[in-house]
Amino acid sequence: MRICFLSRRFFPAISGMSVYALNLLRQLVRDGHDVTMISQYRADPAGADVYGGGPPPPVPGVRVIGLESTGEQAVTAGRPADFEADVAAMVAAVEVEHARNPFDVIHAQYGYPNGLAALEASRRTGVPNLVSIQGGDGHWVGACCATHRDAMRAVLGHAGAVLIGSASFAEEVRGNHGTPAGRFTIVPGATDTERFRPRDETRLGDLGDPPTLLYHGRVDVRKGVMELLDAFASLVHSGRDLRLIVSGIGPDVAAVGNRIEWLGLGDRARMTGYASYEDAPEVYRLGGIFVSPTYSEGFSNTILEAMASGLPVVSTRAVGVVDCLEDGRNGLLVEPRDSDGLCAAIARLLDDAPLRRRLAGQALDEARKLYSWPAVAQAIERVYEEVADDPVDDSWTDLYDASTATVATADLSCRFRAQPHLL
Repeated sequence: MRICFLSRRFFPAISGMSVYALNLLRQLVRDGHDVTMISQYRADPAGADVYGGGPPPPVPGVRVIGLESTGEQAVTAGRPADFEADVAAMVAAVEVEHARNPFDVIHAQYGYPNGLAALEASRRTGVPNLVSIQGGDGHWVGACCATHRDAMRAVLGHAGAVLIGSASFAEEVRGNHGTPAGRFTIVPGATDTERFRPRDETRLGDLGDPPTLLYHGRVDVRKGVMELLDAFASLVHSGRDLRLIVSGIGPDVAAVGNRIEWLGLGDRARMTGYASYEDAPEVYRLGGIFVSPTYSEGFSNTILEAMASGLPVVSTRAVGVVDCLEDGRNGLLVEPRDSDGLCAAIARLLDDAPLRRRLAGQALDEARKLYSWPAVAQAIERVYEEVADDPVDDSWTDLYDASTATVATADLSCRFRAQPHLL
């Protein structure tokens, strides 16, 4: 098939969306598809500080087209983010590529703005579409303002198919927008189980001296990193000899660094900054216990990578986590925002080697059996085949007409207009 993949952000942006897109694209090429990726990217210093910025790099076998998010970047000049301009740019790029060599299907990553661009591109070209809901688009977009409410309802109600990573996330989106449960096709996240492997499979659950806790991902308060610092401080101040590695970049790097100093953890907690996806397997080998105290997920790539790397995991009973981790079976779970509970769960793992080995072994087995990319890509390819036979639904313009929408007519009270990095 000729597939157009509309990426919300791709490398050098550091996020789960980049990882997901890269692995899916690689697998689609292996399976014989002709793939074009059109990806937005940030080129401004503010966007680069949060994500890592710049044009997307080549992907073997994929035609890669980068579109600078000039509309979104307007916020750095003190103007409201112009997502409408970025939608128009994506639609125009799809039209040009379709005229050059027609597509069979358009797959948008993220409901807004990419999903809306896919709907409009389909309306103009007649090419069927599907949309993956993957994170903030499901958690927050649409609850922020009237403009994005209508846009998300258009996408959720009229895309050819709506993919989502977990049942708990689907239920959250249903509650936010009233979307019927039958609109969702659940396709879980996946990880590269060949690249992410234990450092020594015969020694699962072993800890270093001193033991090291690992946080890897976006450095963002919504990922629970502040609660992790509080829990770590409690463990250290109770007399335990521990180390903590915080790996990644994000909007709260400075705040996390300040809190480390304020808690007196400067000699025990280390922020290692940016880690490329190619280097990520080695990052997991630095830790003995992986901690992800996230408030919510679509489906956590970092948890899957930690599972595949043979690390015991402590996380939260949060949307997008409870679908792959069960407390006491393949990980330990506490309530989000509960630093005391997090402290107790980490202490339990530190003190119980058989438990660490059992949880790590079960998680590793499930990562390989349930969350490998060949199996997950096949499920997505089946959806491609299904939507390819369906007529394009173009009745959504009564909800939101992307062909006439401009920032001048948008609800400018939206918080994402002032802080678009949150979107």
